[in-house]
Amino acid sequence: MSQYIVSARKYRPDSFESLVGQENIARTLKNSIKRGQLAHAYLFCGPRGVGKTSTARIFAKTINCENPGPDMEPCGKCESCLSFAEGRSYCIHELDAASNNGVDDIKALIDQVRIPPQTGRYSVYIIDEVHMLSSSAFNAFLKTLEEPPAYAIFILATTEKHKILPTILSRCQTYDFNRITVEGIVGNLRAIAQKEGVDIDDESLHVIAMKADGAMRDALTIFDQTVAFCGRTVRYAEVLKNLNVLDYEYSFSLVDAFLAGDYRTAFLKFDEILSKGFNALHFVSAMSSHFRNLLVSRTSGLDALLELPESLKQRYREQSSRCSLQFIYEAMNITVQCESAYRASTNPRLLIELALMKLSLLEARLGGQPAKAAEAGVPASQAPARPEPAARSASSSAPSPAARSASSSAPSPAASHAAPAAAPAEPAAPAQPSPTPAPAPAPRKRAARNSALSLNSLMNQPQEHSAAAAPADTAAASGAQVSDADVIAKWPDLVTLYSGKPRLHSALGSASLSISADSGRRILTFKVSNEAQKSWIESKLLHELEGRFRQVSGVDDIYLRVDTAPEEERPQTIYMPSEKAKDLMAHNGEVRDLVSDFGLDVK
Repeated sequence: MSQYIVSARKYRPDSFESLVGQENIARTLKNSIKRGQLAHAYLFCGPRGVGKTSTARIFAKTINCENPGPDMEPCGKCESCLSFAEGRSYCIHELDAASNNGVDDIKALIDQVRIPPQTGRYSVYIIDEVHMLSSSAFNAFLKTLEEPPAYAIFILATTEKHKILPTILSRCQTYDFNRITVEGIVGNLRAIAQKEGVDIDDESLHVIAMKADGAMRDALTIFDQTVAFCGRTVRYAEVLKNLNVLDYEYSFSLVDAFLAGDYRTAFLKFDEILSKGFNALHFVSAMSSHFRNLLVSRTSGLDALLELPESLKQRYREQSSRCSLQFIYEAMNITVQCESAYRASTNPRLLIELALMKLSLLEARLGGQPAKAAEAGVPASQAPARPEPAARSASSSAPSPAARSASSSAPSPAASHAAPAAAPAEPAAPAQPSPTPAPAPAPRKRAARNSALSLNSLMNQPQEHSAAAAPADTAAASGAQVSDADVIAKWPDLVTLYSGKPRLHSALGSASLSISADSGRRILTFKVSNEAQKSWIESKLLHELEGRFRQVSGVDDIYLRVDTAPEEERPQTIYMPSEKAKDLMAHNGEVRDLVSDFGLDVK
């Protein structure tokens, strides 16, 4: 039985051409060799497993090669190349600074530097993990590093550049190695799999590359582990099982459940993931990454940001076409907040399930249109609570379910009840026999808001939710036709929502309002009394206030901005007892007469 060699050693680069992901560094070093402009000290820094030590060995072998190629690649046949390959070269020396980090070790190296090379032109000293040297060892090395013999070249390699003394950095040419891209790792693994006779699909290669996190050595180690588990035929499902990686299928099915408002399926999927031993925080992180990929797929021109196989890219494009930009943004906000609160939570599972519930109710709260889902091939039964666009169209003659429900007790036809949303100018009011037609939309808007925020109303009254959501969606669709005065008139409804929070209720109730246009957007600015209130609302509440105001107003193209009122516009707050007494006298004649008759002194 032949001796087994791991892939990380067997396929270690031995020429500049075989380096993966470091083409700019390879080109610079080859040009310096070709032009004879060799520095006396180099510093190779970067993450683990990206080729720092391998590049140092290739560089050392090339400058001592007797017959380098026209593109400055070592020939591999001369005595210098053969002695290096066999590990008996007297021109190339490697020192592990992690275990030889004292002053005595550096002094031994300095004594060795004084000996000229016996066969090659240069004595190359490769010091790996150089950041492990002690401060005394660094100081002892300074003079030799600054003025070495003409035949001596030092190559220092480290993963922690910030630990190197500035005096050392100033004496070296520094080369920063980058993490290797997923495509670069996949291409190299594919070539190695062909050489080893391993049948592996692209999805499996991408999983390995993502797991390696930019390190080729890690990717080769994971590749060996996968082949040992799966054999010569490697498939995606087995790779996920071996590496304990969460399947993309979970994320796709969960987003489908969110779009359909199916929180039961989301809960069951989450329980299944936990039962397989996955970390709950990793699950939330995977959902955040999935929504990020949906955003990238939905935006044209960003395909390069998706480091995925083409089959997965196509699935992301298909699902993103069924998601609104607002839905993706709100979903990312929910998952990121869940991630940040996870470690501080005493009940992490409940925290994540609450986030799943919010995601399941998100589409209904935003008033999603099932027409988009139908165009993408989603069954209409997945979105029963969302109104059909035809019900809001002015050209439609069939009444919507919401219109039939609202007009069940009225003798007028349902179409005349729905007409104001599609054509406000049509004189439909005289046809209404009801003595109080105006207040009718208000309860429906409150019902739509409550249905988006209340689980009981969603579970027990689905038809009422559908009927209530239609007017709100109609108002949102025609938000551009709502006047500024009507928008401002809805502000007290928002203030009422926060009656249980006296501080916020007072700040919103006393705020002065104005509407302006900025880059085609309508912005409602409300001014509070001081900078502390402004900073508090901007940092913690503005996004929530904006979403709730869109619900109560039925206008989805309105944005909120908080500002501080000028000094002369701020309400005067009365603190002192004397000020309170004077204010009472100013507004109450009887009190003023009482003080005058008795000659009371108000201080």
